[in-house]
Amino acid sequence: MSDYVFQLLAIIIYMLAMILIGWYAFKRTSSLNDYMLGGRGLGPAVTALSAGAADMSGWLLMGLPGAIYLSGMVEAWIAIGLTVGAWLNYLLVAPRLRVYTQVSKDSITIPSFLDNRLRDKTKLIRIVSGIIILVFFTFYVSSGMVSGGKFFESAFGLDYLTGMLIVSAVTVGYTLFGGFLAVSYTDFLQGLIMFLALILVPIVGIFITGGFGETVASIQAVNPEHLNIFASTATVAGVVSSVAWGLGYFGQPHIIVRFMAIKSVKEMRQARRIGIGWMILSLGGAIGTALVGLAYFQQNNMLNDEFDAETIFIAMGQILFHPFIAGIMLAAILAAVMSTIASQLIVTSSALVEDIYKALFNKTASDKHYVAAGRIAVLGVSVIAALLALDPDSSILALVGFAWAGFGAAFGPVILLSLYWRKLTNIGALAGMIVGAVVAYVWGTVPAIKESFFNLYEIVPGFVLGLIAAVVVSLITYKPNADIEKEFDKTLELLKSEKE
Repeated sequence: MSDYVFQLLAIIIYMLAMILIGWYAFKRTSSLNDYMLGGRGLGPAVTALSAGAADMSGWLLMGLPGAIYLSGMVEAWIAIGLTVGAWLNYLLVAPRLRVYTQVSKDSITIPSFLDNRLRDKTKLIRIVSGIIILVFFTFYVSSGMVSGGKFFESAFGLDYLTGMLIVSAVTVGYTLFGGFLAVSYTDFLQGLIMFLALILVPIVGIFITGGFGETVASIQAVNPEHLNIFASTATVAGVVSSVAWGLGYFGQPHIIVRFMAIKSVKEMRQARRIGIGWMILSLGGAIGTALVGLAYFQQNNMLNDEFDAETIFIAMGQILFHPFIAGIMLAAILAAVMSTIASQLIVTSSALVEDIYKALFNKTASDKHYVAAGRIAVLGVSVIAALLALDPDSSILALVGFAWAGFGAAFGPVILLSLYWRKLTNIGALAGMIVGAVVAYVWGTVPAIKESFFNLYEIVPGFVLGLIAAVVVSLITYKPNADIEKEFDKTLELLKSEKE
């Protein structure tokens, strides 16, 4: 059997496993709550690994290793910012969001929670939130499809479009039918595959490159500053921009929705330990893969300006392992890509159905009707994202960065304020979301503005200005509301009782 046959066999087995999990979840999905939130029954391990897998996407195995391979450890500031941000997200947002969403009319989406929490009679919060989710997640889903196309092109020599369509079809298939449970269970398995692959490649690779000392010497032979996190290429604006990626966690609907679905607050601490441990080791593995790959290429005279740095993980997996094991390594990339696409599709579907369609047009239909509408929404968003992904030259990191900033700036300040500040108003939240989203969008799409501020990452001005807008407008429009005060106090009481 040829190498490609072994690798293809591993990929087929992986794809079949995803489809079977989707079918299993389909059998367990009967209500809208099941389809959108899994009945709030996730355990800590599934919560943590599914959140991690949904978070990292193809960026973890392609975008980050590619950046480290090209520019060195100065790019690791993003990983540091993300780790700190994820830890704070588990600590500050997760417990309160789990309790508050249930107290506030059993909200099953972020927009519906904000609507219920702030007693927004205009429904504008739901509509604006749904539009923000729809716009930025379409870009985000598109980035995953680009990753899938590049994967099959690099690993199997398939046409980019064919590869992109294969990944899209399987992911959309199990998301379409299995809903949130399918996404969470497949993400759990995908998180395990990603973790094992990212640990194995650098460990085996460092032996092949002659041990730690030889590996370091080879890397420094390419660039003496490659291992310096404070290299001369690092700027204050660059470091701030990289670390600021951590701010994005507070506003990522596809990640924080996992906190709403865990069984209880008591299990959140265990989920945090599993999630942050997985994240630290996986990010370390991604960085190690890039560095070991650079050393190997230097030692074997394989350095080539035409090499696509974002495929370094694929290249090292094929070099270091038996073709079947290499195929499992390749499946890890598919796992990263597909887990994120699926998570984003289910959140986009819930926003369209629960927060736009249901709120505006059809309030009395059956759950069966809404689940069917959710599946149609998944299909529609997928088609638009696929059209955006037709350009194979799209940068994965650029697409992810743009969408990440949009969500972080639009939802991050509002989520934190809704959980910790009684005086947040519906008009204040609306102002914060609009200002954050617009600033992030304009800053990220108008080069002249970004360049005028030393290329500062758009999440920084978006988050700060969104926070200021929400606070100022809330102080101007605040009026005491007994129902809001009662829910806030009940949330604090339940948090205290569940932690005891």
